[in-house]
Amino acid sequence: MDFNPFRLRQPSTPLAAGPVKLIVGLGNPGPEYARHRHNIGFQVLDIFAERHGLAFDKFQKRARLAIGQVTLPGAASASTSPWRGRVLLAKPMTYMNASGEAVAALASFYKIAPSDILVVHDDLDLPLGRIRLRPGGSAGGQKGVASIIKRLGTDEFHRLRIGISRPGALGSDAPPSLDPADYVLQPFSAAQEAEMVFARQRAADAIEVWLAQGIVAAMNQFNAGTTPAGSALA
Repeated sequence: MDFNPFRLRQPSTPLAAGPVKLIVGLGNPGPEYARHRHNIGFQVLDIFAERHGLAFDKFQKRARLAIGQVTLPGAASASTSPWRGRVLLAKPMTYMNASGEAVAALASFYKIAPSDILVVHDDLDLPLGRIRLRPGGSAGGQKGVASIIKRLGTDEFHRLRIGISRPGALGSDAPPSLDPADYVLQPFSAAQEAEMVFARQRAADAIEVWLAQGIVAAMNQFNAGTTPAGSALA
């Protein structure tokens, strides 16, 4: 059966009044792209949604959506109350290079400030499985992020970058001659997948810290460059 996002349910009403966090995973729609390196954003959102009992059962503003309430532990201090809030998980169905069309439309409709948006995406220039958070800045050559910057009119939204390694670089088993545009549209090799199993989980952990404690705490915890226990690279 052909992929058709319009079969998904349309939200009947906007989210209730109050702050909403928008978490966007970047990728391309359709099962033929599902395991590609470029779709790591979709893959991480699937893990986060499963952890918190959310389902991508809605379609709005050219994106598949999972909407719901999330409860997380607060900061490490025992006196900190749990974080509770409503999240909007979005997978743009526009294809990667036009991701900003869906993101800007959702942000406008739900009145979400750029500082309450986290975009999860692949990064060729990070080593395989490494994750980095940043509060804003340029697209760094990632065309989906460039589209979001253009459509929002600002680069001051948060990013969660996940390393997939450039062809010929450490962690990549692809030859340096392979065009990066072709490389990102291929599945991870078996050896890479052994590492990415841990990277996806760690990225979902980073989303939780971003929600509960903010971008600075998430950067401090996940940008150190350490390899998680159990990783194939440990």
